[in-house]
Amino acid sequence: MSFQIVQTQILNKETSLETRVNQYLAAIKATKDFNVFIEVFEKEALDKAKALDAKIQKGEGVGRLCGMVVSIKDVLCVKGKEVTAASKMLKGFESLFTATAIQRLLDEDAIIIGRVHCDEFAMGSSNENSVYGPVKNPIAPNLVPGGSSGGSAAAVALDTCDISIGSDTGGSVRQPAAFCGVKGFKPSYGRISRYGLIAYASSFDQIGILGKDTDAMRMVLQVMEGADDWDATCIDFPNSPSSFDKETKIAWMPDLVNHPGMDPDIKKETLDAIHAIKAAGYQVEEVEFPYIDYVIPTYYIVTTGEASTNLSRYDGIRYGYHHQGADSLEALYTGNRTEGFGKEVKRRIMLGTFVLSAGHYDAFFGKAQKVRGLLKRKMEEILSEYPVIISPVSPVRPWQIGEKLTDPVSVYLADIYTVLANLCGIPAISIPLNKAESPFAALQLMGPKGADHNLLALSENWEAIL
Repeated sequence: MSFQIVQTQILNKETSLETRVNQYLAAIKATKDFNVFIEVFEKEALDKAKALDAKIQKGEGVGRLCGMVVSIKDVLCVKGKEVTAASKMLKGFESLFTATAIQRLLDEDAIIIGRVHCDEFAMGSSNENSVYGPVKNPIAPNLVPGGSSGGSAAAVALDTCDISIGSDTGGSVRQPAAFCGVKGFKPSYGRISRYGLIAYASSFDQIGILGKDTDAMRMVLQVMEGADDWDATCIDFPNSPSSFDKETKIAWMPDLVNHPGMDPDIKKETLDAIHAIKAAGYQVEEVEFPYIDYVIPTYYIVTTGEASTNLSRYDGIRYGYHHQGADSLEALYTGNRTEGFGKEVKRRIMLGTFVLSAGHYDAFFGKAQKVRGLLKRKMEEILSEYPVIISPVSPVRPWQIGEKLTDPVSVYLADIYTVLANLCGIPAISIPLNKAESPFAALQLMGPKGADHNLLALSENWEAIL
């Protein structure tokens, strides 16, 4: 049932918001074995539901999102609540403020039901890099749900909330959405404020939206977007380009679909989806993209460099994990960071420190920034002629929990199709193809910067086709 129907029922007093919240709380308890929620805001959610029900009974006005129940990734701050980025380093840290995006949801009477698991500091593609243990895939519990917003994708798939708010640095919303059979949207860089989002790589990070109902996702985007005095990179975007219709030229890239690392079933489902879109009357054409092999190296060099800088603030002195028994300041710093960070986070800090070092900066980080510019210019060139680009979301199916813990490179390569949108700052959405024989196949749509709402509308139009 769509959110708008549910909201109408609540506003017409056919049901109550308290009943709805209790249903979600029951679903959270019934699915606790999937290890999705770190903390459930039961009292706060029920108190707000009762207060909103009382306002509705009195005929008083309520916000645009009244009736919507939302979960949030454990990298988003809520005043008075713990936020840990799924890390031992931040266990016990209580936020002193609420993230701008979350505050805007609360101001429109959305209810935050709890915070969900993720990879530590949003670093990972499997939700296994977490101090709280792995989340299980709702479709197949022996498989990973994707990451780093795997908890958000699983929360939506298990019907424990209407919408989950995650973050997307290189596909962290879209890839788990594909693995869990839901929709995941990454907006244009700068559309949603990052104030109150724990940083991984600041020029890539974006708050994203996961859900099943595209219209509800659009409503959430409308509430969260817009300039913020606390984030200088966040702006009011002008009106989107003209809407996408059957006259719009759409590109697909054989270089991506025919990549040697592509799972044959996902390749088949992608090609079938392209044929279905053509059969529906859309203009779909092949476009060459010769730089695909540069995408992953560029992404991981630049993001680890930014991560090394961002995570240098976590020293365990003012807050966070505190090593016991150190006999010097250096030993204290070393103990705090060695014991507080997990293996994957330390790996990326070390790599980032290396590529930023005086002897290697020009050879690695500086060169990667130039290649990022090359990739961005090529994508702008393609998008100027083809306002929509379609591609797979992931080249692989979700793997067994624990299967790739000793093979990080193969996990990095699973991001090959999603990181391009983050490198270029453009919007992208993952749409599940919902095939019984290939439940993890999904189609990614990318558009020009600023075309967020039109991309969402096009994805909704294509749901019946796909």
